Amino acid sequence: MSQQTVLVIDDERDIRELLTITLGRMDLKVDAVGTVAEARQALSERSYDLCFTDMRLPDGSGQEIVELIAAQYDETPVAMITAYGNVDAAVTALKAGAFDFVSKPVDIQMLRRLVRTALKLAEEKRTGAGASTASTGSAERLIGDSSAMQQVRNTIVKLARNQAPVYIAGESGVGKELVARLIHEQGPRATGPFIPVNCGAIPSELMESEFFGHRKGSFTGAVADKEGLFQAAHGGTLFLDEVAELPLHMQVKLLRAIQEKAVRPIGAREEIAVDVRILSATHKNLAALVEQGQFRQDLFYRINVIELRVPPLRERRGDVPLLADFVLRQLANKSGASAPVRLLPEARQALEEYGFPGNVRELENILERAVAMCDGDRIDASDLMLPQRPQNHSADTGAPMHATHHAPSAFSPSHVPASSPSTNTPSSELPLDDYISNLERTAIMKALEESRYNKTAAARKLGITFRALRYKLKKLGID
Repeated sequence: MSQQTVLVIDDERDIRELLTITLGRMDLKVDAVGTVAEARQALSERSYDLCFTDMRLPDGSGQEIVELIAAQYDETPVAMITAYGNVDAAVTALKAGAFDFVSKPVDIQMLRRLVRTALKLAEEKRTGAGASTASTGSAERLIGDSSAMQQVRNTIVKLARNQAPVYIAGESGVGKELVARLIHEQGPRATGPFIPVNCGAIPSELMESEFFGHRKGSFTGAVADKEGLFQAAHGGTLFLDEVAELPLHMQVKLLRAIQEKAVRPIGAREEIAVDVRILSATHKNLAALVEQGQFRQDLFYRINVIELRVPPLRERRGDVPLLADFVLRQLANKSGASAPVRLLPEARQALEEYGFPGNVRELENILERAVAMCDGDRIDASDLMLPQRPQNHSADTGAPMHATHHAPSAFSPSHVPASSPSTNTPSSELPLDDYISNLERTAIMKALEESRYNKTAAARKLGITFRALRYKLKKLGID
């Protein structure tokens, strides 16, 4: 195998020598130049496996190099060398196609990790290894033949090939975590950890410890050193789900960790370098929250270098039958059944006509309940118990982008559809206390479903304390 080559572009001799020595010790051949003109010449004469370019050069900028490589030499990953704290330049470079960035003074260990990741990426681009299997892998798990889903799958393959932060936008239940996991699995960090975290499920007072870790004795109850989520994701990907739920004080700390690529555990004297790719998501309108002052604009720009929108199920109705069949096969496998339960034509039509405010997650809940409630091996329309109330798909500023009336979960003890008169209108046959209890039960089950059965997050959604939620769960007999 021929020796891999790296092009270094920097007008500071010390930086060129440092990179030449460091990369040489990694058995890489290095060409080092100091101007845009010399870089253009070098790129035209040979193919490079990796490129580093300074931001400011005597006859131009590193941005020109990034754009040139993206346009004419896209098989070569390029990383920007920026001055300490100049993250704006790094973000601009990432948007233009840079693979990653490294700040001066250069951290040698961080540089080596970046190089290994970049060279693996370059090899995959050159050979096409992983591209076809990546596309196949996402097709098997992102179900749907619609043009919207084909575009999402194609975009995932492209996003997996760089290290830019990606913001995944979409309503609750569309599969944002699956999309994040596929971006991770199809990229050069696939062998590293994928750490998902629901930002809305961590109590505010514990957030700093959860994200950055702590040292023994740093606060009451810290009986041992603890590793944070950033350290756990080192070498891999950290997925920040429901990032809009972060309180402002944590947004500041998260911004610093992303900018400096380092964290300081509570009680520690020194920062720890971390090599983590950040993917984030929320069902809220994050740009609108920025305008309202509820989310920091500088953090928004750091995590939203590239945005990927995952469409709601109502925008790809043709995918519903495929998804339904997939879910029914999964349920059959889970239960050990010899064959999946079959949807009758009227049930299939009812699903295709339904708005699915809860998206794929709601479809899964509806079918799981229907399988439990149907007679024999067939599901008819009545088994689905679909809500009859008109759906209101709201994308109001900062509000959840789904309707308020979900089908109840398969785990609901009453198995009563959301539109049932017994849960929505009082009657002479139903005492007021029972009527209120049913309303509470429906609201709690909905909050639990949306929070993936995290009780702390569900309590926050309901606007009550965790203790109050625990009491109501016991009172209403919800397990």
